[in-house]
Amino acid sequence: MPAAKPPGARRRTTLRRIGKARAALAAVAAAALLAPLVAGTPALASEPQAPAAARAAEAAPDPDADPCRGQCRDILPAGQNGHASLAEILLHKAVGIRPKHSADQLGPYDKLLHEYSGLSDDKLSDYFNDASFGVPEDEVESVVSPRSDVTITRDKATGTPHIKGTTRSGTEFGAGYAAGQDRLWLIDVLRHVGRGELSSFAGGAEGNRQLEQSLWAVAPYTEDDLKRQVERIRGSGERGAQAYEDIQDYVEGLNAYAAEATGLLDKPGEYFLTGNGSEIEDFTVTDVVAIASVIGAIFGNGGGGEVGNALAELAFEKQYGKAKGEKAYTAWRAQNDTEATTTVHGKDFPYAESPKNPRGVATPESGSVTAFDHSQNEEGTGQETKGADGKTGGKTSGKTKGAGKGVLPGDLITAGKGMSNALMVSGKHTASGNPVAVYGPQTGYYSPQIMMVQELDGPGLRSRGASFPGLSFYVELGRGLDYSWSATSASQDITDTFAVELCEESGAEPTTGSKSYMLRGKCTPFERLAKHNEWEPTLADGTKAGSYDVVSLRSAYGLVSHTGKVDGKPVAFTALRSTYHHDADSVIGFQKFNDPSAITSARSFQRAAQDIGYTFNWFYADAEQTAYYNSGDNPVRARNTDPDQPIRAGKAYEWKDWDPEANTSAVTPPAEHPQSVGQGYFVNWNNKQAERFSAGWGNGSVHRGDLLDTRVAALVKKGSVTRAKLVQAMEEAAAADLRAEKVLPELLDVIGTSEVTDPSLAAKVEELRAWVKSGSQRREAAKDDGKYEHAEAARVLDAWWPLLVEGQFKPELGEELYKSLTALAPVNESPSGGQNGGGGSGGGVGASQPHKGSALQHGWWSFVEKDLRNVQGEDVASPLDRPYCGSGSLAKCRKMLLTTLAGAVATPAEETYPGDDECEPGDQVCADSIVHRAMGGITVPRIAWQNRPTYQQVVEFPARR
Repeated sequence: MPAAKPPGARRRTTLRRIGKARAALAAVAAAALLAPLVAGTPALASEPQAPAAARAAEAAPDPDADPCRGQCRDILPAGQNGHASLAEILLHKAVGIRPKHSADQLGPYDKLLHEYSGLSDDKLSDYFNDASFGVPEDEVESVVSPRSDVTITRDKATGTPHIKGTTRSGTEFGAGYAAGQDRLWLIDVLRHVGRGELSSFAGGAEGNRQLEQSLWAVAPYTEDDLKRQVERIRGSGERGAQAYEDIQDYVEGLNAYAAEATGLLDKPGEYFLTGNGSEIEDFTVTDVVAIASVIGAIFGNGGGGEVGNALAELAFEKQYGKAKGEKAYTAWRAQNDTEATTTVHGKDFPYAESPKNPRGVATPESGSVTAFDHSQNEEGTGQETKGADGKTGGKTSGKTKGAGKGVLPGDLITAGKGMSNALMVSGKHTASGNPVAVYGPQTGYYSPQIMMVQELDGPGLRSRGASFPGLSFYVELGRGLDYSWSATSASQDITDTFAVELCEESGAEPTTGSKSYMLRGKCTPFERLAKHNEWEPTLADGTKAGSYDVVSLRSAYGLVSHTGKVDGKPVAFTALRSTYHHDADSVIGFQKFNDPSAITSARSFQRAAQDIGYTFNWFYADAEQTAYYNSGDNPVRARNTDPDQPIRAGKAYEWKDWDPEANTSAVTPPAEHPQSVGQGYFVNWNNKQAERFSAGWGNGSVHRGDLLDTRVAALVKKGSVTRAKLVQAMEEAAAADLRAEKVLPELLDVIGTSEVTDPSLAAKVEELRAWVKSGSQRREAAKDDGKYEHAEAARVLDAWWPLLVEGQFKPELGEELYKSLTALAPVNESPSGGQNGGGGSGGGVGASQPHKGSALQHGWWSFVEKDLRNVQGEDVASPLDRPYCGSGSLAKCRKMLLTTLAGAVATPAEETYPGDDECEPGDQVCADSIVHRAMGGITVPRIAWQNRPTYQQVVEFPARR
């Protein structure tokens, strides 16, 4: 692909390399501290300022021209500004001063938790920003014109860029320029993650290596691979050609800003602190694809894990025998629990169901499976050990507290966190007669945030909302001219595992270490994709000098994840994702979302969402309609193959019309995707989309989506729903403990079948009952109280949960099977990230990650609740295969619960909440609290726990265009 030419000569930023010259840097830093920076970030000297008349013209929106009439609001903590010079970073570290707009949305976001009970529509402005188009003249903070055909106006309230172009090219150039202003360092980090080169760029910390390895395991690409994705977009019709031009212009704007940000007072200080002070390499269109592969891997993927499923089924069969084991596995797997809350009401959308008599299943031999090691040829990487699965993580002794953290969380991709929620009510149930929506992505908490807000206003572009840095040539979640949209991660199964037979090209006997496989009758070598990384200690990352190769093996059937044996023959298990080699294809759908001529109704929005290959649940609202559509390139599988288990590699078991060269295949038609228009209400919190649309582990009778469904259903029943009432429902659910609200009543019912004779234990039972009766909230009575209203009840439940789960199930399951199941589904995902018991790791779910906000999605709540109802003789749909608690004896079950409850009561708070870099041992509120993970040099204060979207919209359109 020929290199794109900028409007002016492309420049590389060049400064004297500081590398190891710490003494010189210290001198510069000392001088920089004297700079007058308290008022905020200085403007670049080369930024062309728009004339005053132009500023006034750009900043005078007509309020009546915006169909939202001031009823669109949004928020994204901590703040819009993700830029800090070296001087600002050092000033922040010295005296705590932060650059302007780096944390000014944190307070309103946090205080909603403490004040939502008295909320009204006219008070929403206390907690959410005005998301109207344009900036009133008296609210203009700055205006710059990086090119003659675009102006970037920033508002005083949040510093959000409002980008207005007289040409489409200028608008996109401005979007790139503004992205550089706000997130240049983070964009550079993300492109290096996407290329498997993070540790060479940001340092050799264990977290950096873990992250690049996890990306390389699912989305490794050569430069030619990335170029082919770009060319495919460019050649995909008029919209594809336009998307290509948009991305080129965006990249040019990004490079223009990078070329200007050369001085110590304006270049992001993280470059100097990581030893990258000499230059910023020009960004390219292929960098955009690399970043898209990172974001897609985190938020838009689904499926895989079939090797773990097969091992769990083997463990069931070992424990119970083949027939009973298969039955038990099916019950626990619960692909389609009929008690699960669904987003679409009353309609089936069959997908990825396991057939009764599957063919082509490649069951691995027990004990033969080994995970592929993506870290090879290591030198000087001894800060961690390797586990039996070949993955890094076991830390050696002598490591300092907090060491090994990367610039981004090491498990950012593998943690499998639940993300985002949505609440929408149709106009027939609202006070105004117009639909109301409260929704947004739950993308985690970072400083700067991993998303950014902007407004785009140019030919064919009219939108405001959030985008990922490096991809912000379009708004990805937000509002258009007279409509709004959002998404939640859907995670339906678009990744299958194939067992490819290993071979030796020489004809020798193959082993599990062989590097060739059989492809349609021919012994074919795997393609080895490798990146060499090396690093030295820097001011930001003191990891000792080292190097290694991050490696993946690629076959036509996907990427090698494990090796093992099937029927005595050595095989490699490969993961084939339908969107692999197609990470950028979804750009067409996002382009349409930003185009007011493309989105004119709910149906047109659904058609646009069909162009998105990532697995998302899409929600839409305008003045008249609400709509939902589930997107994703769902492959059409060969008849009677089981998407839940590894499949033998061979033409008879391949996806329909699969082309191994391009990785394309037939996909399910739009009509088979879960969808609805005008349903009374919609809720989603990463729960099941529709009946018979197969779900992942643990998506059953109790799910955090129930917290929304219960509350919104009650609002709809009463009628006259307002924006404030829907926000209240969201925030009440955000503070609720799912276990306490939905499972604890069953636990107390079992205990309540007889009198509790121990007075101290009886008192604790009454405290638990009082907590349930009060609403099961984990909330302080007032901000900064430092203690929950029902602190002791919450402490007891936190300590009790892992004990009761193990006591309830382990005696019947046995040690091996119990650990096998907990390796696929964690028993708990508490707000503090603790109390996970002695089982497995939870299939990579970030259940043990503290301070992350998102909680209570992944856990054994359904298993516990169903089994307790069964033991009490209640009717249970989609039950487990047998009663487990007390082996079916109510008396024995009750005895176990009281025994484990006594153990929980006796557990010191310091053990339940052991403390970390942020909190002292035993501090419950602090243990739960949200910490914005610093991805640069600026940190922000902790906030109280709330289980809520990071970027969030509150919208009600009273008019159409």
